[in-house]
Order: sequence, then C-alpha cells, then structure tokens
Amino acid sequence: MRDESQDLVNVLGVHIAPVDMDGALTRIADALCNATRGYVCMTGVHGVMEHYRHPELREVFADSLLTAPDGMPTVWVGHLQGHAGTRQITGPDLMLQVLGRSEFAGYTHFFYGGKPGVAEELRATLEGRLPGVRVIGTCTPPFRELTVEEEKEFIQMIDELRPDIIWVGISTPKQERFMHRMSPRLRTTLMFGVGAAFDFHTGRIQDCPLWIKRAGLQWLDRLLQDPKALWKRYLRNNPAFVWHIVLQLTGLRTYPGAARTAARKPSVQGSSTLLRKVESDL
Repeated sequence: MRDESQDLVNVLGVHIAPVDMDGALTRIADALCNATRGYVCMTGVHGVMEHYRHPELREVFADSLLTAPDGMPTVWVGHLQGHAGTRQITGPDLMLQVLGRSEFAGYTHFFYGGKPGVAEELRATLEGRLPGVRVIGTCTPPFRELTVEEEKEFIQMIDELRPDIIWVGISTPKQERFMHRMSPRLRTTLMFGVGAAFDFHTGRIQDCPLWIKRAGLQWLDRLLQDPKALWKRYLRNNPAFVWHIVLQLTGLRTYPGAARTAARKPSVQGSSTLLRKVESDL
C-alpha cells in the first residue's frame, strides 16, 4: 500500500501539501462538489512549533483535509525536499480567492472569530467588495473555551443555517483544535482556519508587499505592527525552528509525522447547497 506521506512535505513532523494556490483551490472545489467534509489548515513556523511542543496536535494536523504552506520557511523546506511547485498560501489570500472566484459562487459562508463586532464588519466589507457573496451568519466567541451550553448553542445555530463553509479566525493552535473537534459535529462541509484574516480584511492589520513575503520577512512586518503582542512568540519560535529544521535537513534527527486517525468520507448532509438541490428534486 502506498504511503501517502511520501507525497507531502515533512516539516518537523507536520505533513504539508506541496501545493500552489491553484492546486489548493482545485482540492477545495472537489471537496465542496463531492460534499467531502473536513477542515483546512494553513501553517507556518508558529503552527509547526506548536505542533512540536504539543503532541496532541499531531492528530489534529494529520486529520485535516488539507494543510497548506503558510510562510516561506515551509515553502523552502518543500523545495529542499524536491517539491519545486510548493508556494506560500496565506489565510487572508485563500479566503479572498474562495469568496471571489466564480467556481465557488452559490456556496454559503459563516464567519466565526474576531473581537466583538469584527465578524459583522468583515461581513459588510466583503459583501460590498465581492458582490454575490452569501454570508449567512457570524459568531464572535469568547476568548476562553466554550462552555458545554455555549457549544450546544453554536451547534444548533449551524444546524439551522447549514453554511457550506465556516471561516474560523481564533488564532493557532486554538482554531485547529476547534475545527478538529467540531467538524464532525456540524452541518457544514468545510472549515478553514485563517488566523488573523478577519483583522487583515477589516484593515486592523496592514498587509505587506509581496517582496517582503517572498523574502520570508512577513513575520518582521507583523512584529513591527504589533510588537507588544508578538515579540514573545517570535523570540520563542524562530530560533527553535531554525535549530530543529537544521537537525532534520542534515539527517541528525528525524521528525516522523502522525498517521491519519480516521478516513474522511463524503457526506451529502454536510453540504447545504447539495442538500437543498436534493430537497428541491423531491
């Protein structure tokens, strides 16, 4: 039996798909068309180091429908492992592509995350910027974990609305744990962990020029914008990542990834668009 991990980039045990934007969008379109339920992660140095420090995240990333390279270091590792077509895919960029491209027209969206008022502002901003976008609901969760009752209320909300896609912006690794736990329980097809995309698209964070991203310096641009919130993250993660990736690439240490714990199966119930079509034909 073929080992699927051989076709992936191994970054300290995180298996990342060696895709570009078009490749990622093709996989997403196929999942929506076939009502294949699951969640999509975008991970860079921060996500990789959280995975390294917290073994329970191995299952979370392994069970994703797609884990895409967000951050140039993950792209460079892909190139060094022979995956020349690997390109950076950020959460904000992927979100705009899915919301704005014609092949995704008609799917419904739900925004989960952000500080109070941000999700509704994002809804108004994107509906004005991208005519035809259908955002059928938003939710601003508390900063803490949801209580049992709050979780039940959220599940009921999604049961009633049945969005095709839920965009989750509550930071890494909280959003990945949330999607892994909730995806099998929600009447939706895909969930996307997009980190700070809500703040990018409402202007709270300014995007940097493309050349800065390609140089692998987007983290520095973010740090200059919000040093108080981010300096500890980058001081902790960046040197440690460099150390461990050198060990991996020189063969001095191996970082095996986790195996997928359960097969993802298509589910007509997971897609509200297909469900409505079936109901209309009855």
